Amino acid sequence: MTDRKAYVVDLPEDQTYSGSAKGAPDKGFEQIWDYPPGIRYLSSVSHRVVGKRFLVTGFVFFLIAGFLALLVRTQLIVPDNTFLDSETYNQVFTMHGTIMMFLFAIPMLEGFAVHLIPLMVGARDLVFPRLGAFGYYCYLFGGIIVLSSFVFDAAPAGGWFMYVPLSTSAYTQDLSADFWLIGITFAEIASVTAAVEIIAAILCTRAPGMSLTKMPILMWYLLITAFMIAVGFPPLIIGSILLEAERLLGLPFFDIALGGDPLLWQHLFWLFGHPEVYIIFLPAAGMVATMLPTFVGKPLFGYGFAVAAVVTMGFLSFGLWAHHMFATGLPVMSLTLFSAASTMVAIPTGVQIFCFLATLAQGKPRMEVPMLFILGFLFIFVLGGLTGVMVAAVPFNLQAHDSYFVVAHLHYVLIGGFVFPMFGALYYWMPHFTGRMMSDTLGRWVFWLMFIGFNVTFFMMHLTGMRGMPRRIASYPEGLGWDRLNMLSSIGSYILAAGVVLFVFDFFWHQRHGLRARRNPWGAGTLEWLYPPIPPGFNFHAIPTVRSRMPLWDQPELLDRPAHKVEGALRPTTDHRRETMGNDPVTGAPMQIVRLPHPTWVPLITAFGLALGFGATLASAYWLVAVGFAIALAGITAWIWEPSDSGVLRDSGLGKLRLPVNIVDPRSHLHLAVVGTMLISGALFASLLFAGLYLWNTQPHWAETTPAADPLMAGLAALAALGLLLFSWASRRAAYGAKVKSVIAVDLGLAVGAIALGALLFLSIQEVDPYGSAYAAVGWALFAFVAGYLAVVLYWSLINALRKAVGAVQPGQMLPNLLIATFAKVVAIMGGITAAAYLLAGGAI
Repeated sequence: MTDRKAYVVDLPEDQTYSGSAKGAPDKGFEQIWDYPPGIRYLSSVSHRVVGKRFLVTGFVFFLIAGFLALLVRTQLIVPDNTFLDSETYNQVFTMHGTIMMFLFAIPMLEGFAVHLIPLMVGARDLVFPRLGAFGYYCYLFGGIIVLSSFVFDAAPAGGWFMYVPLSTSAYTQDLSADFWLIGITFAEIASVTAAVEIIAAILCTRAPGMSLTKMPILMWYLLITAFMIAVGFPPLIIGSILLEAERLLGLPFFDIALGGDPLLWQHLFWLFGHPEVYIIFLPAAGMVATMLPTFVGKPLFGYGFAVAAVVTMGFLSFGLWAHHMFATGLPVMSLTLFSAASTMVAIPTGVQIFCFLATLAQGKPRMEVPMLFILGFLFIFVLGGLTGVMVAAVPFNLQAHDSYFVVAHLHYVLIGGFVFPMFGALYYWMPHFTGRMMSDTLGRWVFWLMFIGFNVTFFMMHLTGMRGMPRRIASYPEGLGWDRLNMLSSIGSYILAAGVVLFVFDFFWHQRHGLRARRNPWGAGTLEWLYPPIPPGFNFHAIPTVRSRMPLWDQPELLDRPAHKVEGALRPTTDHRRETMGNDPVTGAPMQIVRLPHPTWVPLITAFGLALGFGATLASAYWLVAVGFAIALAGITAWIWEPSDSGVLRDSGLGKLRLPVNIVDPRSHLHLAVVGTMLISGALFASLLFAGLYLWNTQPHWAETTPAADPLMAGLAALAALGLLLFSWASRRAAYGAKVKSVIAVDLGLAVGAIALGALLFLSIQEVDPYGSAYAAVGWALFAFVAGYLAVVLYWSLINALRKAVGAVQPGQMLPNLLIATFAKVVAIMGGITAAAYLLAGGAI
């Protein structure tokens, strides 16, 4: 086992990484992976570039949200304060919560994931670089839409949860809620695309020898988080679309006078909102589990138990959303079940904390700055977990609900569970971003200012909450026992802010004066430290074979030689293409070679077109909406219109092993990405079905009086869905070596099946008035949803047929047919379920 002592030294510029060192081999290889210069840098799709963009943009949003929090605390520092009027105060706290939850926490985690996954699993880049770049631009444009509400004096003021009926057009007549709904929904595209990217990258591009049981622990945390995003974010997206449809089109989804229910929004929101707490916590805990062994000098204790706990938490997190709704009049049985689930989630959380403490007990930790933030995380998050068990009890929850006790609990969990690990991770992985080490002295000041300031700020809120102070109030009278506690909280917030400001100063200072980091400066055992920071555009000249979870500790040959001389896969680059290894998702055995795209403007153009379409909706400029979506469609067409490399054989660099490129196989990264996409699509569809079933259960009178769909047409639509399912099966068969003309016929069959199913669903429901009741509106929403996916099947099948007709696809390169077969199969199932719902609903759509 190699020496794990941290080693930092100030090196000459030409010795900090192998790619620019004198005599470094294979300059052609470096040019293949080099970043484009000048304005073309915006076209880069490298995971290093995209990851930095996420991190920098997310941190800027963090600073904005932090400034808004200081305005809130300044308003509450003394009783009867007039620093902010009530409307401005509502806007400030709404935007603070919105930015923190949607534009900071999740995107920062995505930034770490995008940057670190290829480095830690032994890949040269993410498996879908363009998708990562596209997601970033969607996030950026969505955030700009939300923040631009300040410019137009239309900042949202209904809370970061945007509860109805307050956010409906009856009570919020300006565009403030529309800015929130459109901007956040657009930004969420980045989250769901990141989920697909993370799942495919972790499962399909690991280094040779890296089985699931040998993955770095952070990869397990990120993998489970990605699946949680894929299932947890769709309810919010559907809820936001339904609410915007009610505001824009007048559809009565939440209008109780027409069979709607305001609580439907809360259910959809918290189906997303509570899993999001764990979506934020799990990657941060994974970073702790990665950093902790480095400073203790021992592997993580209970690796298998930690993985089991993460998987368990991923499942349990979806069973306790309604503990935010204990005061809404839920049935006693529901209260009991959700209370029990809220308490049970403490078990896997405790297992992870125990693994961390047991790791600490194995040795004497080095008290470096990241280690201080790890200890701060353990202290703060455990306290937040204890108050979480308290609010899981229904009697206590009814007393503390909507008080500052809940505000304190939320911040102990989220800041303790995410912000402190995030700052530790920034100090730990900063050499990958700047090539230099941040100041140890300033870092300690940053930690103590943040730790003391945080606890002074939020511990006092437990007491103000217990004394009855409700949250979301702009002022309070004197003499209620809240005065001194609020003043202490506000002073603590200034101390906390001082720590963040000092970090920002340290960040800029260290880029000029910080010591340059040598190879593996912390003495870590994971693969991302194989090359000295900052390496060239590529991650690995040759991808090494991995034999343990800590390869830099257990395989001394990796550090005993210069990084560019490490032996491994894909050393030859005879075709001058960007490539990485593809593996079996379970065993990790080499299975294929993945061809990666070079820099391209397509992600930026596509995201800009969508942003234009979404943004023009706010101005009711529908011609501009059409222009924006046309630009996006052109970008997507350029994205998928490219030569296929599937079927090509290539030397792997692993002895005499030759591997195919982008194979036609259900285990391939492309197929797995489509499966992930359809998992998200299924969650979206299930959220719509949930809305209909919820309204049917809460408003049965409207179910009896709403006209039914045409049963004959609904039955024919079910048959059309079966026909589309058969064509999807034929397309799957055609992917394995069928003649080109035969496959064109199958593609055209898919197109005809999509048209027939869409037309029959429309004929089924055309006589039903969507404005007559919430049930009718949900029926039309189901049709619109399925019709949108059928349009994708139609477009994709026609593009496939056209590419084959012009000779862009050759026999043996039918991978797109395997992908569209999976996509069309799920769409057919959703269409069939919709037709069955029309038939079975009787008097309700």
